[in-house]
Amino acid sequence: MTNTIVNWVSGALVNSTSGQQLPVYNPATGVVTGQVQLASHADVNAAVASAKAAFPAWSNLSPLRRSRVLNKFLALLNEHRDDLARLITAEHGKVFSDAQGEVMRGIEIVEFACGAPQLLKTDFSDQVSTNIDNWTLRQPLGVVTGITPFNFPVMVPMWMFPLALATGNTFVLKPSPIDPSPSLFMAKLLKQAGLPDGVFNVVQGDKEAVNALLEHPDVEAISFVGSTPIANHIYEIGARHGKRVQALGGAKNHLVVMPDADMDQVVDALMGAAYGSAGERCMAVSVAVFVGENTAEQVLPKLIERTRALKVLNGTNNDAEMGPIVSRAAHQRITGYIEQGVAEGATLLVDGRGFDGEAAGEGCGDGFWMGGTLFDHVTRDMRIYKEEIFGPVLACVRVKDFAEAVALINDHEFGNGVSCYTRDGHVAREFGRRIQVGMVGINVPIPVPMAWHGFGGWKKSLFGDMHAYGEEGVRFYTKQKSIMQRWPQATAKGAEFAMPTSH
Repeated sequence: MTNTIVNWVSGALVNSTSGQQLPVYNPATGVVTGQVQLASHADVNAAVASAKAAFPAWSNLSPLRRSRVLNKFLALLNEHRDDLARLITAEHGKVFSDAQGEVMRGIEIVEFACGAPQLLKTDFSDQVSTNIDNWTLRQPLGVVTGITPFNFPVMVPMWMFPLALATGNTFVLKPSPIDPSPSLFMAKLLKQAGLPDGVFNVVQGDKEAVNALLEHPDVEAISFVGSTPIANHIYEIGARHGKRVQALGGAKNHLVVMPDADMDQVVDALMGAAYGSAGERCMAVSVAVFVGENTAEQVLPKLIERTRALKVLNGTNNDAEMGPIVSRAAHQRITGYIEQGVAEGATLLVDGRGFDGEAAGEGCGDGFWMGGTLFDHVTRDMRIYKEEIFGPVLACVRVKDFAEAVALINDHEFGNGVSCYTRDGHVAREFGRRIQVGMVGINVPIPVPMAWHGFGGWKKSLFGDMHAYGEEGVRFYTKQKSIMQRWPQATAKGAEFAMPTSH
C-alpha cells in the first residue's frame, strides 16, 4: 500500500486539482512507496492567496512573538529530528547518519532565525540636520517562495523559510517531487508550534507549479537551489516579472593537494567529500588537483584501495558509508558521464558501474546502486572535468605548481566551493585571497558556512546578489525603509526651494 503525498494550504492537507501524480521511490530497493500529487496552476494560486491573506497579521506581530513560534518549532525539530532523518533516508537514500547531519544543519538555521529581534535591529542617527533625525527600518516583502532540490529535502528549505518567517513574510515551499514527504512533516511541526494558518504552505509539483510561482503577481521573492541552467532560467524569468531572486546553481568543487599536505588526511577528506551522499551534494569534491611531480603517487594507491572498499549499503545500515543513487534517471546520467570519461581518454582506476545491488542488503537488488568511481589523468577539456556530474565520481588532475592550480580553478565557470590541503601558512593565505570561489576551505574538505555566515558561490554558481541565510538572508527577505523626521515646533516658516543639506 502506497502513501499519497499532497499539498499543505491554510494549515491543512489539500488534494491537488490537476489529477496528475508521480511515483515516489525508495532508491535502495527500487520499490514505489508513494504517489505525489502535482499541483495545478489553480493550486498554486490558492496557496499564494492563503499566504497573502495571512501576511498582514503575521507581519504586524512583533519580532519577539514571531521568534517565540520559531522557538517552539525548534524544540519540536529536536524532538523529531530522527523521524525527519528516516524520511530523508527512505526517499533520498542517503545513509541515516548523513541524514541526521542534514537535519542538524537545518536546525542551526532555525536557531539563528530565533534571534529575529536582534537581526532586525537597524540604525538611528540623531540630528542629521537641524532638528531632523534619520533612521532605517527593515520590513518584510510579503509572500515569498522557495523552490528546493532533492538532495537536501530538509536542510535547503530551512535555509529559506525560517528567516523568511522570522522577518515577517509568509512562505510557499515547492519541494522536489523525488522526496516530498519531509516538507509536509515540517509543515505539521510548524502548525503544532503555533504558526498561524496560511503563513507556511507547501505545493508539490513540477514545472507547472514552478512557472506559476515565477509568474504570480503576488509573489515578491523567489529563492532557488538547483542546477545552473535551471537557476539561470529561474533568475531571468523571475526578474522579468519584477521579483527579487536568489538562485543558487551548480558546482565543480576542487580539492588542491599541496606536496606538504598530510596525505592520510587528504585520503580521508577525498573519500568523505567525493562519495558522501553518493556525491549528490552541491559542495561535494569532484576534482582532486595534485600539485607537483610525486603528489599523486603518494595519494592514489590508498585512494584506489579505499574507493574499492567503500561500504555501499542500504542507508538504514549503521555500517553504510554511501547509499544508492537517488533515482534511475540520475543513475543513467552518471553512467553516461563515466562512459564519456573513458571515451575521452581519462584513466579509469575504479569503476563503480558494476556494483551489484544485492551486495547492499536484503531486498536491494532492484535499487539504484553504484559504487565509487575514480579517474586519473583528467584534463580540463574533458566533459567529466567541465560539467557537474552530481554523483560518486572523482576526477584527478595533475598540475606542476601552485600557480597552475589556482589558474585552473579560477578559469572554471563554476565557483561554488574549493579546498586546499597544506601545512604552509603562506600558501593557505594566498589560496584564500586569490581563488575566485565563494566558499573556501583550508584543510576543510566541505566548507559549508555556519548559520550566521551565509552560503553562496561565485560565477555561474549563483544568480542574484545575496547569499542564502546569515545576515544576507535577512537582507534578502526584507526591504529597507529610511525615515527622516522633524516636528512642527522645529520647522522654519516659509517654503524651501534649495536642495536640503546637512546644516
